[in-house]
Amino acid sequence: MSVATESGSTNLAAAQDTHTVGMPTHHKVIFVALLVAGLVAPYLLYPVFVMKVLCFALFACAFNLLLGFGGLLSFGHAAYFGSAAYVSAHAAKIWGFTPELAIVSGTICAAVLGLVFGSLAIRRQGIYFAMVTLAFAQMVFFFSLQAPFTGGEDGIQSVPRGALFGLIDMYPDRNLYFVVLAIVFFGLLAIYRIIHSPFGQVLKGIRDNEARMTSLGYRVNRYKLAVFVLSATLAGLAGATKAIVFQLASLTDVYWTMSGEVVLMTLLGGMGTVFGPIVGAAIIVSLQNYLATFGDWVTITQGVIFVIAVMLFREGIVGVIAKWIRKPL
Repeated sequence: MSVATESGSTNLAAAQDTHTVGMPTHHKVIFVALLVAGLVAPYLLYPVFVMKVLCFALFACAFNLLLGFGGLLSFGHAAYFGSAAYVSAHAAKIWGFTPELAIVSGTICAAVLGLVFGSLAIRRQGIYFAMVTLAFAQMVFFFSLQAPFTGGEDGIQSVPRGALFGLIDMYPDRNLYFVVLAIVFFGLLAIYRIIHSPFGQVLKGIRDNEARMTSLGYRVNRYKLAVFVLSATLAGLAGATKAIVFQLASLTDVYWTMSGEVVLMTLLGGMGTVFGPIVGAAIIVSLQNYLATFGDWVTITQGVIFVIAVMLFREGIVGVIAKWIRKPL
């Protein structure tokens, strides 16, 4: 037994060393391409639309960190996205915080909620874990509906964008755009680093064979809680940023359909891939934006696309592309 344990530990250590040497060249190229596309996008497309894509891309990548690499399916990630949006909006409008402080406030709120909810949810596994997270999210939704400072069904409207560090006016869309781009890009780099760190390799081991990782001496629940909190924090960062962009925090941000949308984005782009959720978020947000005039048909169209994607792209769009070129994406 000790020999097997030592062998397993050696293999895991070797895998950790392999994945922490450096970023592969093709990943560097993709990151550079994303950055260049982000810098050019506001001059070709409506900046607010692109900012929405960026916020949801970060949200989807944060969720993918939990599901794709941690193996934990949460049906309640809207709780962290939406609560951060409300706190950020309230801090900017009522407390007069500058945008960066408002975003930090919302992110901290999401992190605290993630710690509290996660410490309770990780005691269950599988569908029970998913249902517990959904129950917590519904609690946040009803709190947001009933609390006096959230605006009820109207939400928090006319949130001031303010001035970054009290110096740079954020009301011009392009000024705010480049701040959002910086936040999202560094968020994606942070997620990439987490995935390819020794911590990330342990997460993958827990995802693939939890019993084996327990036998190797890893405290599995601590790793689960850590990735849950990290995912909730990054989801909160996305939600807080979105509230400043749209100058609004509403019940839509904490409703269960928001949790469903981020699952759809992740599966459509490619669960367990680094760049898949970005593609999935871009597709879903684009459909919502350009098909908005069709009303309820937008939801039906999303459903049809999801069914087709599941049938033709079992591993998600980016997952299939990665399989074709035989390189991890």
